[in-house]
Amino acid sequence: MLAEDSVLLREGLVGLLARFGHQVVAAVGDAEALMAAVAEHDPDIVVTDVRMPPGLQDEGLRAAVALRAQRPSLPVLVLSQYVQHSYAAELLDSGDGSGVGYLLKDRVGQVEEFLDALRRVADGGTVVDPEVVRQLLRRRRDPLERLSAREREVLGLIAEGRSNASIARELVVSEAAVGKHIGSILSKLDLPPAEETHRRVLAVLAFLRA
Repeated sequence: MLAEDSVLLREGLVGLLARFGHQVVAAVGDAEALMAAVAEHDPDIVVTDVRMPPGLQDEGLRAAVALRAQRPSLPVLVLSQYVQHSYAAELLDSGDGSGVGYLLKDRVGQVEEFLDALRRVADGGTVVDPEVVRQLLRRRRDPLERLSAREREVLGLIAEGRSNASIARELVVSEAAVGKHIGSILSKLDLPPAEETHRRVLAVLAFLRA
């Protein structure tokens, strides 16, 4: 079962798989069609892209996680141009961790490596692109490890709901110094300015998780 919104890549994969003796029971271009096709065809393995209509965000990966929740033993191989952290770890943790793979699309160009990964996942193995492993491990480290002792102290006071002025009084420093510490904290926690998020709240969440 193949899900890929790019017609050119989808047809190329269908031809490649057929050439090496695999039967593609259905090839679809969006996550909704993927869910329906799996229910209809009960495939031996699902190969899906991450970004698919309608939102072109992570619909394919979310569909893969949903399919594994419904059928923990269904082998799923995800292909992506990048590492989608929000669901990648959840996918790899699904079921008992067997019969699942996450490859970057560069691997598809290495035909033998791609076909070997496909066989291993179909047989119940786990295949993860080295770059995916590197990024997931980096994200799972303590996010506060890059902060200085003073920055951790400031973040702890922010978590208590303190204002910059209150933090300055507590630490006997200027408000300007507190502002610099907060700017450094947000930078080290990879929290760039964004209209839809409150960075102080996200920093506090990182503090609480750690």
